[in-house]
Amino acid sequence: MNPGRISVGFKTSPQGVGWTTLDETWAAAGEEAALSAGWLNDHLTDPGVERGGSSLEALTLLAALAHRLPGKWIGHGVLSNTFRHPAVLGKAVTLLDHVTAGHFILGLGAGWHEAEHAAYGIELVPIGERISRLESAVLVIRALNSPAAASPGGVSLDDPFYPLRGAVNLPGPLTPGGPPLWLGGQAPRGLRMAAKYASGWMLPAIPELDLGYFQARRSAILAELATLGRDPAGFAFAAQVPTGVDAAGLARARERASAYVSAGASHIVLGLTASLGPERLRIVTREVAEPLLARGN
Repeated sequence: MNPGRISVGFKTSPQGVGWTTLDETWAAAGEEAALSAGWLNDHLTDPGVERGGSSLEALTLLAALAHRLPGKWIGHGVLSNTFRHPAVLGKAVTLLDHVTAGHFILGLGAGWHEAEHAAYGIELVPIGERISRLESAVLVIRALNSPAAASPGGVSLDDPFYPLRGAVNLPGPLTPGGPPLWLGGQAPRGLRMAAKYASGWMLPAIPELDLGYFQARRSAILAELATLGRDPAGFAFAAQVPTGVDAAGLARARERASAYVSAGASHIVLGLTASLGPERLRIVTREVAEPLLARGN
């Protein structure tokens, strides 16, 4: 994905939908030239309700759907660091890098849904430690994607949360250094982490967030990139835009997506109601993605 050009992806959050519908939708997306990426969220239940609800596990699901989008990018917006040990995730990331021929983006965040964690007995530590654990996870995954992890002695890392002791990752990643990393932090510390470690940042899929929210965080990341001496041209800013279920939703999506592009977004993720299936994806492509690309590029 070229951050210097506008690109458009779609997102089928795997809640309230079955495998067959998702499989058919992603197969349809593979035929749409306007769509350069496919995305999922990462929840064990439905985040739209307080507790419970239908949800397919996202990491396995993405691996199963990957063959439907040959040559396109796939990723999560974003994986919850609380759900998986980063060393195990690092191994999965390496496999997805191979499966997609180098077109997997690792989207990673700190985790947030309290009731979801409580239901499964997964610890949700206070936000400060959660961000520290997220940074440790990034370092662990980077270490596992390093040449040292492909050597007989493996790689070691003295980390307070996830130490490595001669860990190997064979076969190593197809992409040197591993797949591109996009982070989802929102507060100042998370934004600094994105500038330091990542190649992209994704705005959450929260309809209440306005354009000013995106602009403020983009500006903060750009300032930090300048401090670090990193070229901002290689950094992607992604905004998620819901597309609704009717013509009014499409009109709002066109307007909102266009505003985000004008504000500096380089990738737009069009959120679909996954249960509406491939026909809705085709409509969204015609009515939102294609006009946006014609305007932006």
